[in-house]
Amino acid sequence: MAWNESGNGKDPWKRDGEEPIELDKIVQDWQRRFAGLFGGRGGGGASGGAGGFVLLVVLLVAWGLTGFYRVDEAERGVVQRFGAYTQTTLPGLHWHLPFPIETVDLVNTIAVSNYAYRTEMLTADEQYVFIDMVVQYRRTDPVKYSFEVVEPDLTLQDVTESALREVVGTTMLDVLVTGRRDEIASRTRDVLQATIDIYGTGITVTSISLETVNYPQSVQAAVDDAQKARNDSERFGLEADAYANDIVPRARGDAVRMLEDARGYRDRVIADAQGEAARFEALLAEYAKAPRVTRDRLYIEAVEEVYGNTSKVLVGSEGTGNLMYLPLDKLMNQTGRQNTVSEPNRAADSQSPQTQSTAGSVRDEARERRVRE
Repeated sequence: MAWNESGNGKDPWKRDGEEPIELDKIVQDWQRRFAGLFGGRGGGGASGGAGGFVLLVVLLVAWGLTGFYRVDEAERGVVQRFGAYTQTTLPGLHWHLPFPIETVDLVNTIAVSNYAYRTEMLTADEQYVFIDMVVQYRRTDPVKYSFEVVEPDLTLQDVTESALREVVGTTMLDVLVTGRRDEIASRTRDVLQATIDIYGTGITVTSISLETVNYPQSVQAAVDDAQKARNDSERFGLEADAYANDIVPRARGDAVRMLEDARGYRDRVIADAQGEAARFEALLAEYAKAPRVTRDRLYIEAVEEVYGNTSKVLVGSEGTGNLMYLPLDKLMNQTGRQNTVSEPNRAADSQSPQTQSTAGSVRDEARERRVRE
């Protein structure tokens, strides 16, 4: 049976063999002890009341002294009354209502704090890159730093990662690893500062320094191969452009030259035809005036041209027994020299279709007509 059940016969507030302890007796015992400290041991009630008052005054003075605080030159004091902002105190010695009525947060607004941040992420051209940087900042607004955000420093680190991913994710790898890396740091600082200003953290980012921007060692070989392939692609493209820039103008020049040759040939043929037609019309007019004389002249010119261009000589020996000797070699050499001298004249005459270049054609036509007759 439990000790507090009916029939047990035991008092829960009384020890075995002792009387139960009452709360009033305990309080009176402590009052006598304090009265003995300040009013004499075993003193009366008046002396006990005075001692209690003195103790209370001492406690109040000690509690009031806890309200003094000192603000250093680089700090600002943010006074809070029951958790609400009251004022900002400048460097020096100040006093506030002691805890728990008022509290003071001392914020250093001049000292520059920094933290290192390391991460791995993808660039705009889907390259894996390792980034190591250092962020430096100051707590410029102590009120916002104390009230707007619960953990301003942790918030700054989280926003740093977000800002860095925004900048790196829109930047090519060659920009990150070349001399323009300072632009990445400045862009990251601008994005970071704009974001924490929206949050109202009271922090100003002074600088961001990119310590390392490189490939992770685990993917270095693969990245080198990809970079080599990209360089080869660019080189082949440049070579193709150079070949196109060389062959296309030459092809266009050849096409223009061929067109000009065709136009020249067309004009020459038309001019020759017009000259032949004009010569034939002139010959026709002369033939109408004196047909026989014109036929004889054409025949003689044709025979002269034929005999002048052949090395064979026919000698008629009918009715005579004399054998005529002709120096054929000298005649051929002389004929060759005459042809050599006459070739430039023919070339010059061929350029004017209406001149003597058409004499051979006229003689040929006359010879053909004579054969038909």
